[in-house]
Amino acid sequence: KHGINAEYGDKRWSTHFLFDWVMSAITVVLGSQWGDEGKGKIVDLLAEKVNIVARCQGGNNAGHTVVVGDTHYDFHLLPSGIVYDNIECVIGNGVVVHIPSLFEEMDKNTAKGLTGIENRLLISDRAHVVTDAPQTVDGANEKASGSLGTTKKGIGPTYSSKMKRNNLRMVDLPQTS
Repeated sequence: KHGINAEYGDKRWSTHFLFDWVMSAITVVLGSQWGDEGKGKIVDLLAEKVNIVARCQGGNNAGHTVVVGDTHYDFHLLPSGIVYDNIECVIGNGVVVHIPSLFEEMDKNTAKGLTGIENRLLISDRAHVVTDAPQTVDGANEKASGSLGTTKKGIGPTYSSKMKRNNLRMVDLPQTS
């Protein structure tokens, strides 16, 4: 309630001002459960006022829909801020990426009128790649356990491999010119 004043050069700044400035510079939407909390909707509501929308974790096992006018855009890997032409979107190193699903999602949303995705999407070279092997393991684990309730998309096994440091990352993929 009571701000502490600090001097910086010829200006005096209160902690209230500094807090307000930091909060206006960075906004984080953080979920504390497995999903279905409405994070995507909140990000969509906040996105028009920011420069960058980053997705920091998760995979393509869940998603949300953003409605713009009469068009419904479906997102599973892409950050929902991609619907705004002026926003750069980041898929961070905590996201596990199934590359065919990412391309399919980009194509489907482009067909619905979303443009410039490839010019505004940055993917961390440290993001881990979901391959067919973890999907097979996920399905086998699901069958053997009598139903863990996974989507069998390989997200859990990919994260396990990430923690063991023996998984393929985006940086490990062959580069094309």
